[in-house]
Order: sequence, then structure tokens, then C-alpha cells
Amino acid sequence: MVSNRRRITDASTLTGWFKSSYSGGNQGECLEVARGHATVPVRDSKATDGPALSFSAQGWSQFVTAVKHGEFPA
Repeated sequence: MVSNRRRITDASTLTGWFKSSYSGGNQGECLEVARGHATVPVRDSKATDGPALSFSAQGWSQFVTAVKHGEFPA
């Protein structure tokens, strides 16, 4: 169920989820992304039936590039 254009209220309704290779091991900092959708859904791996955010492909690509370049302070 989608409540608006950027937030998906129940992420379990989507398929194609995989854990990001940039997620932090066993420390509970895991992120999952779903393939095969018009936008890029992203959710907390600990809350698979919780909400997800949806990004444009371009926006997600820009975010991933910024993370790879260390543009976010720890």
C-alpha cells in the first residue's frame, strides 16, 4: 500500500529486496533496496513489513555516489 509518492506504508508488498553491500554487518545498520520497480524502494532490514521510502533512479544514484565519495560525515 502506498500512502503517497515517496513513502510506502507496507514494504512487504514489494518484491526484489536485497541487502545493500554498504550496510553495516551485525550492528543493526542494514538497508535493503528492491530491484525491478519504476522507482527505487529502500527499507530498514529489521522492519520488513514496515515503511519504505521510494527514490527516483537518478536521486538514488546520486546518493550512492555521494556515500562512495565520503560526502557524509560519520
